[in-house]
Amino acid sequence: MLRRRVLKSIHLASTVWFVACVGYIFVLGLHQAGVNWWVVFSLSGHGALIVFLLISLYLFAVFRGISSSQKVQIEHPLTSTPYYSLFYMTGPFLGGLAGCLGTIGVNGVSQFLLGVALGTFVTTFLVWVVVDPVIGLLEMVIVPASRKHRSERLAQVKAERERKQRESERLLAEVLAKEESDVRLWREMLRPEAEKLAALLTSDGVDFEKAEREAVGIGAGAWRIGGLGCMRTLRDMVVEICQQRSPDRGVVDYVTTWWDGIGSWRGSSLCEMKNP
Repeated sequence: MLRRRVLKSIHLASTVWFVACVGYIFVLGLHQAGVNWWVVFSLSGHGALIVFLLISLYLFAVFRGISSSQKVQIEHPLTSTPYYSLFYMTGPFLGGLAGCLGTIGVNGVSQFLLGVALGTFVTTFLVWVVVDPVIGLLEMVIVPASRKHRSERLAQVKAERERKQRESERLLAEVLAKEESDVRLWREMLRPEAEKLAALLTSDGVDFEKAEREAVGIGAGAWRIGGLGCMRTLRDMVVEICQQRSPDRGVVDYVTTWWDGIGSWRGSSLCEMKNP
């Protein structure tokens, strides 16, 4: 745990150093091109936020990679060692040191700083972008145990993913089967209530207040039995019965309005019933 924290701290410092060197090269290049200092600082100010966000995302990914247990040592016998990790993290500092050595005897502070910044940039690019991927590829190509273990691990990951998919499909099938079973049970159980509601909608001269009270009682009972799904099933049955009894004339759907507020049922505007 302590070693991981140390590596994270070193990598944070090296990344900040790398960004500072790149920023120095960028600002110095603009100034040498004849851009006024106030323009340079304006551009740097706008770019600082973008650089900060990018570096934050990068560090998050790197820290996840350092602390992750997915980097199996048998697959990465070299790059998983603490010595290689230290070399990788200190790449910008090594580049800065190389730049210092390469600018010995150079006159001018700006040229010295430019040499250090260029050394940091070139070395970091080579270590992080070229050397590290090449070494990782060589580990997989040269070491037979690495290839075998990686193949087995990927096969296990694929098998686990397929198992989870099958489990999800099984659970979905069970849910759908239960819903179908519930609907069949509700249709048998609530047939008399559906007949009553259909009679309230298709009969002439019905007392609306009495019909509403009766419909509310039936809807509340359906809600207690099976919630919103049961109420929908009952309403669909009412629509079917009304269509059978009055195929040539439309029937106003008062049920959805009468049931408004029962459980999670929300009524809609009155409309003519149609087949669901």
